[in-house]
Amino acid sequence: MIQQKTETDALVVGAGIAGLQAALDLADRGYSVLLVEREASIGGKMIALSKVFPTMDCSSCITTPRMSSAAHHDNITTWTYTDVESIVPDGGAFTAKLTRKVRYVVEDLCIGCRLCEYACPVEVPHEFEGNLGVRRAAYIPFGTAIPQKALIDIDACVYCGKCEKACPTDAIDFGQEPLEVTVRARSVLLATGFQTTAMDAKKEYQGGTAANVISALDMERLLSPNGPYGRVLRPSDGKIPDNIAYVQCAGSRDETLGVPYCSRVCCMYAIKQTMLLSGSLPLADITVYYMDIRAFGKGYEQFYQTARSMGINFVKAKVARIEEQPDGDLKLRVEIIEEDGRVTEALHDLVVLSVGLKPGDDPRRFIGVDLDQYGFIASPDPKLDATLTGLPGVAAAGTAIGPKDIVDSIVEASAAATKVATYLGPPANSPPLPDDGLDVEVREIKAGDALAVAGHTEVQRG
Repeated sequence: MIQQKTETDALVVGAGIAGLQAALDLADRGYSVLLVEREASIGGKMIALSKVFPTMDCSSCITTPRMSSAAHHDNITTWTYTDVESIVPDGGAFTAKLTRKVRYVVEDLCIGCRLCEYACPVEVPHEFEGNLGVRRAAYIPFGTAIPQKALIDIDACVYCGKCEKACPTDAIDFGQEPLEVTVRARSVLLATGFQTTAMDAKKEYQGGTAANVISALDMERLLSPNGPYGRVLRPSDGKIPDNIAYVQCAGSRDETLGVPYCSRVCCMYAIKQTMLLSGSLPLADITVYYMDIRAFGKGYEQFYQTARSMGINFVKAKVARIEEQPDGDLKLRVEIIEEDGRVTEALHDLVVLSVGLKPGDDPRRFIGVDLDQYGFIASPDPKLDATLTGLPGVAAAGTAIGPKDIVDSIVEASAAATKVATYLGPPANSPPLPDDGLDVEVREIKAGDALAVAGHTEVQRG
């Protein structure tokens, strides 16, 4: 194990959309930022989406500029494929232990040419594509990955040596060791994101068993222009589906799954996907089985009504179970709520489960923050500011705090960055505030104040 030490003003854990926004906000203010991500590329879940609701803007068009800005910002150091082992308060700052995992590719030598990937003979399911596509054992995570650096899946590698022979810069190194880094950080911002509820959590729905029962994230990849098939096809046989069902609350509002809460975004992403499907498969029948529609944001109700006007069939019902047929079709046993609980059966050739959102990590394994009863990072006063944690100098943002959409995640990330900046005070070598003729009042922040920053001062301009 090789060891190294470094220092930074802010350690941002997680490089999804919230972590990227927070890192950029802090860096633009002049602070040094270390942005760490456990996956091999920054971008989080958002980079895998097709479009965003309710504007139907390209998701990559929003995410990739932030990814590129973070990767090239003079004040941001980006480390991917890095695990956070511990973060411990230490004399008004924090000491963090990080492990940079082994890629078996020297990043400084790799030029992203993909020749190792083309030469590799081993194919395995591609996680980024929801295992609907394949990748090589030597690979770059996806087309717009940042950094464009290869890594080798050592568990799938057959040690044939073809990647080494193909590499023009001799970047392949099977003797590479993990790098343990000790970081001295003045503040920490947690943006550890979310994971979706397991497909097989509700056995009655055949998720993970029936090939044509897929998750909403899988459908995002099928709808994406650079998806695994290039168009929407059934995974089992490549057939173009003509009768698609969405099952809402497939991983939320269910005590038996340990997810009794509403995940907020499931209704809206399902509506978005049905509208996209209606455009790409104009002859397909699309049905959404729902208990309640949560259209909570600006323009969301109109978005829902637009979907109805496009011919999407919304049925207020509970799906009891899904049965796979010999031809791959799926029979749904449905209780129609609007018809006094009438039970019927419906046949579809593709079913999408609107899975819920759960915490992406348990941050207590590396830092002593409090969690709520569902495992999300808890604030001591969520009504005042949800980005606060119980630890001075530590903020949180995005779905690490609770289920929310992209817009709220971005806004919250900027709010968390502001809290961190206030805690840190003016960055080193920062220019003085301009004399704009406004009265300036300087007051001491008391212990227990909203920022929980004793001993620092806050400038109020008014």
